[in-house]
Amino acid sequence: MAIGDIAGLKMGPATRDAFGEEFVLVGNDNPNVVCVDADLNNSTMADKFKVAHKDRFIEVGIAESNMIGVAAGLADSGKQAWATSFAVFLLCNAYDQIRQSVAYPGVNVKLVGSHAGISIGPDGATQMGIEDIALACALPGFTVLVPCDANQTRAAVRQAAEMDTPVYIRTGRGKAPIVYEDGNSFTLGKANTLRQGNDITLVGCGLTVALALDAAKLLEQEGVQARVLDMSTVKPLDEDAIEKAAAETGRIVSIEEHLLDGGLGSRVAMAVCERHPCRMSFVGLKNTFAESGSPEDVLDKYGFCAENVVAAAKKLL
Repeated sequence: MAIGDIAGLKMGPATRDAFGEEFVLVGNDNPNVVCVDADLNNSTMADKFKVAHKDRFIEVGIAESNMIGVAAGLADSGKQAWATSFAVFLLCNAYDQIRQSVAYPGVNVKLVGSHAGISIGPDGATQMGIEDIALACALPGFTVLVPCDANQTRAAVRQAAEMDTPVYIRTGRGKAPIVYEDGNSFTLGKANTLRQGNDITLVGCGLTVALALDAAKLLEQEGVQARVLDMSTVKPLDEDAIEKAAAETGRIVSIEEHLLDGGLGSRVAMAVCERHPCRMSFVGLKNTFAESGSPEDVLDKYGFCAENVVAAAKKLL
């Protein structure tokens, strides 16, 4: 069973596809927007920008660190530079350059990490970005966005383009369940409450938002009303929404397609400790790399299924 089926969600385009389409429109509106790519534009979907704005597309080859240096230089020259690659290559390979040339001076560079998480399946562990959120959140001055579906991705890209500070946007390879039917799905720094409930709160981002909705449906069948929060902005975190959930439901489960160390759950836990302590449980990748396989099999093996989220919730109830 695919993620989103239990909640009755239809499958939509991949978030990387939505990024590519919206990025073209951003380029149409702003002639200062340029794209720097590391030979993966046909996978990140920046190739759409390449076709529409070939005079503003720069290919540096398989050289992510150089890509960041070029992007930072363009930003220093007054451009809004977007750099795209797989999340694992972008954040892990080029982290020092991102830190020194983008975060430290705070230049107007947007990073888009595609093929994030373990749901890329057959590509295997070396291609899976499982630490990118933690790395991006550790950079002072960075905004970190993890949209859950195509419509939210379009809105996130549009709002990122209106900022003049560094942004990291995480996108996925596979098709994503449609959580939002229109573009009014994203406000920077604000969580969306997708389902009300006073027994427990499920917090997700990206693909795990649909997973949280699945789990909430199963919990409802057992008489448990779960609140579902879509935390599409991981940094800055909506601490007010977290405090409200902690106070009103008394229990929180975080769900992330990422290592538990340093990811969404860690940030939610910090807010909980400071604002309103409550019991928490964490669903994510536990101190391990994943394996190669079909997306469904890989997700299931590492606990990204509604039943596992329900089990985590029951530990708190």
